[in-house]
Amino acid sequence: MRQRKRGDISRVPGLFSMNINGMRELFNSGNSVEETIHSTFDKIERSKLNAFITLSKEIALEEARILDKNGAKGMLGGIPIGIKDSISTKGIQTTCGSKILEGYVPPYDAHVIERLKLEGAIIIGKTNMDEFAMGTSTETSYFGPTRNPWDLKRVPGGSSGGSAAAVAGGEAPIALGSDTGGSVRCPASFCGVVGLKPTYGLVSRYGLIAYANSLEQIGPFARNVKDVALLLDVIAGYDSKDSTSINEKCEYLKALRYDVSDVKIGVPKEYFGEGIDEDVEKAVWKGIKTLEDMGASYTEISLKHTKYSLAAYYIIAMSEASSNLARFDGLRYGLRLEKDKDWHNTFSEIKAQGFGEEVKRRILLGTYALSAGYYGKYYLKALKVRTLIKRDFESALKDTSVLITPTMPFPAFKIGEKIGDPLALYLADVNTVPINLAGVPSISVPCGFSGKLPIGMQIIGRHFDEATVLRTAYAFEQGGGCDT
Repeated sequence: MRQRKRGDISRVPGLFSMNINGMRELFNSGNSVEETIHSTFDKIERSKLNAFITLSKEIALEEARILDKNGAKGMLGGIPIGIKDSISTKGIQTTCGSKILEGYVPPYDAHVIERLKLEGAIIIGKTNMDEFAMGTSTETSYFGPTRNPWDLKRVPGGSSGGSAAAVAGGEAPIALGSDTGGSVRCPASFCGVVGLKPTYGLVSRYGLIAYANSLEQIGPFARNVKDVALLLDVIAGYDSKDSTSINEKCEYLKALRYDVSDVKIGVPKEYFGEGIDEDVEKAVWKGIKTLEDMGASYTEISLKHTKYSLAAYYIIAMSEASSNLARFDGLRYGLRLEKDKDWHNTFSEIKAQGFGEEVKRRILLGTYALSAGYYGKYYLKALKVRTLIKRDFESALKDTSVLITPTMPFPAFKIGEKIGDPLALYLADVNTVPINLAGVPSISVPCGFSGKLPIGMQIIGRHFDEATVLRTAYAFEQGGGCDT
């Protein structure tokens, strides 16, 4: 092993823009996994992005040494990966971006982490996020905001902003996030990477610290569609520890091909309405036309209940959050008062000190929606609207292969620009939350730029038809779809 010195980040040209195949070839040609991981940590430690909350240097380097000795085997042998800090990792701090869980080290791995380790991936650290995944900008993190690699004055999106920024900034070739209302696709769009929200039930949620159980899914980030498909091959599959898990996995990497001649695209008019930035609309329509030139067909359609999505989503999500976050009492793990008082005051003060303003806001609104006299008026009504939205998608996808919309209504905004206006942040999710309500899969792929800021195109598919979604995204990408 050569002597390392300050400023010597990497001796491998192009290391920080490599995809999975590039790194495999690197290791197969005799390059050291340990040296690659060292170089990765060097880059992260010099970074201004604040994409990571915790780095697992000792564990990662020890695993790298073992792989150097025995061979980097598996689908992800030796590949460094960032993990959103809401996914449990045995022996590595997991905070959910919150003061209330600072110092918490899980005694177990999430199901997706077990699968990653079986395939030889090396977890380099836990990525920054909006506190308890509640946000659209990664500004509500207790550990400070993450910055967008394209413009350090702008947000990377949220809540999985750290994962997307790490991939876009060359700090990890792949990463995992979670998506409750757009939290993979939003930062993928803002950071110019590929991010997939799988069908609800395809990827186990065991070990994902819950925000809104009925909406959230773990999803992959990468610099290209092929790596996203490979990562989905690794993490998807049945898990008996998750009662919502369904055994519907297929071989996603093998489904990729440069052919969309049989793809019928639906373009919902509601997703191109008021509030959509002109550059975004033009870029997405250009993407649709590109697919048409490649052999796909498209037709404009209507999803008439879309206008109720935001209201229904936030009632359901906040109601579930108010129940899920009741467990964080500081008595068994996480933040603890120096001196306990009576139960009520101890419980109240721990939450007051441990939770940030956005989390408190959502707990209060969710508790109100579930309270006596309002449960039927708000929560039950939201569930009925959710059913109507799901039926809209099912009906539209009977006659089409995929639906295409903008991922976000505008490019990345400046840090501090919207954080003081919660409603403006909630409205930013207008094109992503309906997909979570319906439970269908959706991917965001880069499709152009607004100035120097990336724009994402959202491709939505039928339940458990990730193969068609990924194939469409792959063909678009290979056809030069993100060129401007």
